[in-house]
Amino acid sequence: MHSLLSTAPQAASRAQELRLPNAHDIYDTLGAPANAAMARATARNYLQQQLQAAEALPNVLPERPEDLLNWSRSSAEQVGVQYQAYLAERKNGAPRRFFMSKAHALYFLRAAAPTKLVDGSWLYSALQQWQHQRFRALIQIYLEELGDGVEEKNHVVLYQKLLASHGCDDWEELDDAYFVQGAIQLSLAHDNGNFLPEIIGFNLGYEQLPLHLLITAYELNELGIDPYYFTLHVTVDNGSTGHARKATDAVLQLMPRFGDSAAFYRRVRNGFRLNDLGAGTMDIIAGFDLQQELVRILCEKSVAGKNMHSDYCRIGGKSINDWLGDKAQVPALLEKLTSTGWIQRGAPVEDSRFWRLIQSERAEMFGVFSPYEQQVLRDWIESPLDDTGIAAPRIMSHRAAMRAIDNLSEGQPRTTHGTRGVFRRHMGLQQTQEPTFDADLRELEHKVAQQGSKGSAMDILIPLMSPANHHSAAGLMATRLYRQLLA
Repeated sequence: MHSLLSTAPQAASRAQELRLPNAHDIYDTLGAPANAAMARATARNYLQQQLQAAEALPNVLPERPEDLLNWSRSSAEQVGVQYQAYLAERKNGAPRRFFMSKAHALYFLRAAAPTKLVDGSWLYSALQQWQHQRFRALIQIYLEELGDGVEEKNHVVLYQKLLASHGCDDWEELDDAYFVQGAIQLSLAHDNGNFLPEIIGFNLGYEQLPLHLLITAYELNELGIDPYYFTLHVTVDNGSTGHARKATDAVLQLMPRFGDSAAFYRRVRNGFRLNDLGAGTMDIIAGFDLQQELVRILCEKSVAGKNMHSDYCRIGGKSINDWLGDKAQVPALLEKLTSTGWIQRGAPVEDSRFWRLIQSERAEMFGVFSPYEQQVLRDWIESPLDDTGIAAPRIMSHRAAMRAIDNLSEGQPRTTHGTRGVFRRHMGLQQTQEPTFDADLRELEHKVAQQGSKGSAMDILIPLMSPANHHSAAGLMATRLYRQLLA
């Protein structure tokens, strides 16, 4: 999973020169397109411009496609060595490399949401090629991104639940840069007729195992955040039998379809470089500033709260309504809350009167802040001030981290659920005992089973497996049915 790679600075400037369309708008348009032909045209135009931006980026692939397997194995081995070095550093007392606090980690999860919530989408159009053996590697990858129709394994469902469990599902207002990768992936989903080499190349890059994935999973676990979404990708992307190997195989299997192999491979390499556009993992992590994030949150709260306070409570000679009436005053409000004792920096949050307004038996501001926003506020309050007056991050010791991991794993057994059969005795498929589906699912099952050919059944299922639908109940069932028909 080579997703959210570190963005090269020249890519951003190149994109500005080309005046690329708003990525958020493209993302929304292609996420649930109302018109297939219009979606293809939009995707084609966006991809052509993004591919121009990608041409300016360096190439890391070998010169010959025959060397891709050795390149992939070598890259994975190097990542493994680097990860072992990281673990040794941590064991010897080094602080976390990525996340200085839980708020920092949740900030990352939220900022990565536009990409993670379209996971696998770039391969959607491969489903139409179910009759062609050469496309099986790509189809298998897409089905596995969808968890083979099992809700507990569907990558989008997993990430949705992760966001919701920490109050991080308010990501729609993120800056445009965070939507670039998702917009690219959704664009690739709609047009394998014109961009198949680029899809293959993008897939090759995305499915390589990056070091940041391993470190992210490790540090999320330390911070008490379920890392399963990330650890699942570590295993499923392995270079032996996983997506990294399937992605490499797909390049060689599909190359014979094109008369000019050299031109095909050039396009594969440029598709690979699409991974490096937009905000990458390391950009997101490096872009976190605890103070700035708290200010952003309070500025958003000020829109709804600026006229909701009585005048009896005054801070620094001004009412809360006056403070919130101008977003530019929020940093000064934080300073006044600290200097007047409402907030005790560097102390447990329970010592701060302001925190007790949010979390206490009779909290006057109960429900105003989401769990994520509370975590940002908690970490800001508890961060001790250094000699310059700037909050210094509190780093968990290795021993405390190991204790946190033990606590996280205790009492949280993870169960796996095998894929259930969903056909009765139609089209020669085996009858299974199923739980009672709701009426819509039973109708879908019956409709598919009554089709006179496998092709007509696939025509019903494939739209339900689109990036917009596959994580719904109908989409999950459609995925199971498709998988069974494909066998």
